[in-house]
Amino acid sequence: MPISVVMPALEMAQETGKLISWFKKEGDSVAKGEPLLEIETDKAVMEIESPGEGILGGVKAQAGAEVPVGQTIAWILRPGEVAPAEEVRAESGRRHDSATLPSNPPATEMHTASSPAASRISPKARRLAKEQGVDLAHVRGSGPGGEILASDIQAAAQSRETTPTKPAEHLATLSPIARLMAERTTQSWTSIPHFFVTREVDATALNQTKEQLRAAALSTDAPRVTHTDLLVALVARVLAKHPRLNASWSEETVRENHNINIGLAMAVDEGVVAPVLANADRVPLAQIAAHRKDLADRARSGKLRPQDLSSGTFTISNLGMFNVDAFTAIIIAPQAAILAVGRIADRVVPRNGKAVVCPMISLTLSVDHRVADGARAALFLDDLAQAMQNPAKWLDLP
Repeated sequence: MPISVVMPALEMAQETGKLISWFKKEGDSVAKGEPLLEIETDKAVMEIESPGEGILGGVKAQAGAEVPVGQTIAWILRPGEVAPAEEVRAESGRRHDSATLPSNPPATEMHTASSPAASRISPKARRLAKEQGVDLAHVRGSGPGGEILASDIQAAAQSRETTPTKPAEHLATLSPIARLMAERTTQSWTSIPHFFVTREVDATALNQTKEQLRAAALSTDAPRVTHTDLLVALVARVLAKHPRLNASWSEETVRENHNINIGLAMAVDEGVVAPVLANADRVPLAQIAAHRKDLADRARSGKLRPQDLSSGTFTISNLGMFNVDAFTAIIIAPQAAILAVGRIADRVVPRNGKAVVCPMISLTLSVDHRVADGARAALFLDDLAQAMQNPAKWLDLP
């Protein structure tokens, strides 16, 4: 039996997805689980795997098409099978798959980049619009069924000539990721009662541990450990002692998460994404470093998968590499907290009654006050500071 390939719903409230490219062409053999196509959602460009094994056939959507969620866009066929035939509904003139036709067809249809009025323009009007430089998307047709006539083009051209020219404005077009980030940060900031706790921590031991691990890895294929890798590992292990910070607010109750999955905010061209390192409290540091590098590489190239962005329970946002001293971050709902990390910089601090210069790092914890109070947040930061000053002990390093 033919297996339908449908536009998947990868996010809450997703209505459509944009087909970016096919990895296979019609007639090619595909294996189950093999990357089949690439789509764009509000979060990122993602690869979609084949739902079955067979031959790709009956492709209905090409690159650039905006397709409603759940709509069939191709079929996976066995040898000898053909894609289900399409039938024409006389009352609307639209074509539908006979195998997937619902009793009440949805009102939405597949949209492409072409103008919706492209099929209701007289040949003369089309030629005239090209000559006059008139944008057909802004012309209202006066002919039967809304057909655009030559007279409509002439009227549009005359109106343009008599309309005063307004100063040009630059309107930046937001990418789907930037648009979603704007919506979600607004929702989080306006619905979650944030409070903030800040702590300055001596980063001497953190620096020494990083350099020691890098020196030990020079003769091996082990990944280069970064400050971020160390922070992910330490934060995850400290969270195991403070489950209320690894929780979320849900229907007037607090839900403590069993797993500790650390989201790592990363800047990409279109905005910010937060891929997740799952079970970071139980994963060795070298594995965290390798996974973090893989996620960063795929985030920059737009190759993150849906599972890379789901199930985060706590997020770290590190802007130290941008020479930011300190900042506050907005919580990523439904998580209860996010840790903002500044750069490591030499500062004069008191020690044993004397002024000494130490590499210091600023940590700012944003917390949902419905889930945890200031005392819990302070205790968490205190344990994290102690862990950062003795990473070898917390990470079982030699």
